[in-house]
Amino acid sequence: MAELTEPDRPGQGRLAHAPEGHPPVARAKVGVILANLGTPDGTDYWSMRRYLSEFLSDSRVIDYPRWKWQPILQGIILSKRPFSSGRAYAGIWNTELNESPLRTITREQTEQVRAGMAALFGDSVMVDFCMRYGNPSTGSVIRRMQEAGCERIVFFPLYPQYAGATTATANDQAFRALMKLKWQPAIRTVPAYYDHPLYIDALARSVEEVYAGMAQRPELLITSYHGVPKRYLEEGDPYHCQCQKTSRLLRERLGMSGEELRVTFQSKFGPEEWLQPYTVEEVARLAESGVRRIAIMAPAFSADCVETLEEINEEIRDSFLHAGGEEFTYIPCLNANDAHVAMLIDILCRELQGWATPVAG
Repeated sequence: MAELTEPDRPGQGRLAHAPEGHPPVARAKVGVILANLGTPDGTDYWSMRRYLSEFLSDSRVIDYPRWKWQPILQGIILSKRPFSSGRAYAGIWNTELNESPLRTITREQTEQVRAGMAALFGDSVMVDFCMRYGNPSTGSVIRRMQEAGCERIVFFPLYPQYAGATTATANDQAFRALMKLKWQPAIRTVPAYYDHPLYIDALARSVEEVYAGMAQRPELLITSYHGVPKRYLEEGDPYHCQCQKTSRLLRERLGMSGEELRVTFQSKFGPEEWLQPYTVEEVARLAESGVRRIAIMAPAFSADCVETLEEINEEIRDSFLHAGGEEFTYIPCLNANDAHVAMLIDILCRELQGWATPVAG
């Protein structure tokens, strides 16, 4: 790292051998970016349209040829879907901060991780968050870190299970942002953590805490993961296998039998077959077969969002109750709880090895 003399202003200084008048250079730091999926800026039609257009134009998400897909998306889908999606977001919107719960929770996670990293590394590590779609954008956060003197960045997609449509596209966007910089920081991307012991334990503890407050234990625990087309699995995406392993490890940690925990997939979009069983159909089938009490959680989401607060806790709940179920319990995502934050910090400490040195004491 460049040798600096006394700072000309906070956080900056002159290079030791630079000529008089050389512009101040930010002191070298390491950046940590927590990356989540994204969020619209508002629930109105145009905010939703901008967000959905960016999201559904991503070839990692919808990989149909652009010449075929874009006319359908821009003409048919985006003339109607922003209205229905806006209503869904409006039902869960954080009106106090005028933002989606995903942004609120991701900020809370970031603040807690930042405090934990400061306790370990002092001011040598800078922590922020970005969204793959919407704001704060990946590019803006990387630029801000580079300007603040981050010569190295650990980029952490908050997806426990790897998928091309989540982890890969987040990483793609980070590297696209680097392409626009004259001085690129070095970057490390954090791998999926679907079988990390602290992750499995945090999931298990969240189940145990909810169950401990219930008069009657649910007959089944459903682990509902966001779906992807079945074709992606056949083309080599490991997402399905990693979801299955997460649920198996969770079941073993909870001491459940194979009949007490089920894996399902939600959020099907479009005409082709997606990973099955579909959550909304499976909970109805369970109710029709005589199951009266279920609990459901979403291990693929690091923070509650429209897919959990609206889709699971409203649409999927209604499917179960209307089919004859009696008690539906939603177990929230790990969000900013202590066990989750401790896991994120543990992973980051591993990824920062060789780049950042813990402060003494």
